[in-house]
Amino acid sequence: MPQLTAIHTDDAPGALGPYSQAIVTDGWIFASGQIAIDPATGDLVDGGVAEQADQVLKNLAAVLAAAGGSLQTVVKTTVFLSDMALFAEMNDVYARHFGDHRPARATVAAGGLPKGVDVEIELVARAG
Repeated sequence: MPQLTAIHTDDAPGALGPYSQAIVTDGWIFASGQIAIDPATGDLVDGGVAEQADQVLKNLAAVLAAAGGSLQTVVKTTVFLSDMALFAEMNDVYARHFGDHRPARATVAAGGLPKGVDVEIELVARAG
């Protein structure tokens, strides 16, 4: 059976339920969905989907760093939006964080995201 290592960093918000920020196994990082919680305050960030997406990607970058990865080692993301009308605004922020790196991605409309946020992102990355 492969070893599973739970990841926790104070540089990203703690899990809102019985799950880990990420699990590392066999050189793969599986990061749980992140929402726009400021890890320093525990509060949701102010603003719309752009500000939320920015915080989500900062949170994910912190989780990846703790797991031995980075946004540049991301293989696949799944973006959950409260409304597909927010896609372009989220996409601009997403593109800035990933630069020239273009991981595979799915984006879906999902009602009832945690804490009423507009965006949640989960991902799979390679460690190292």
